[in-house]
Amino acid sequence: MKVIFLKDLKKQGKKNEIKEVSDGYATNYLIKNGYAVKYTKSSSEILDNQIENDRKKEEENIKIANDVKKKLEGEKIVFEVSSGKEGKVFGSISSKQICERLEKLGYNVDKKMIMINEPLSSLGNFNVDIMLHKKVIAKINVELIKK
Repeated sequence: MKVIFLKDLKKQGKKNEIKEVSDGYATNYLIKNGYAVKYTKSSSEILDNQIENDRKKEEENIKIANDVKKKLEGEKIVFEVSSGKEGKVFGSISSKQICERLEKLGYNVDKKMIMINEPLSSLGNFNVDIMLHKKVIAKINVELIKK
């Protein structure tokens, strides 16, 4: 029996995938538990419409992420930190601290989206990547200055 997977199922199929499985497995497990629906002409048309809608949503999300990227890349975040000799900072700046500063500036960024490439543990300028979307990465400038 041909089925269309509604959810990802480990080692069986991914969402929106059409696959041939045994009749008993399809009826008694996949369809019964909501993992798949039987492949028919109408379910195929619904799948095509859903894939098209998902593609349009993805394009819209990328467009929004690019707009936010343009605004973010103009920002410069400055932290006043205590430091010892030779500009070594006591501790370091974390993604949580950067996230809090961005929220104060009006950006809704999760700390998991912030990718710090090098430790922010000395005075100076650093580039920090923010993954707004898997295809859109913004770079912001973070500066550490002495108190």
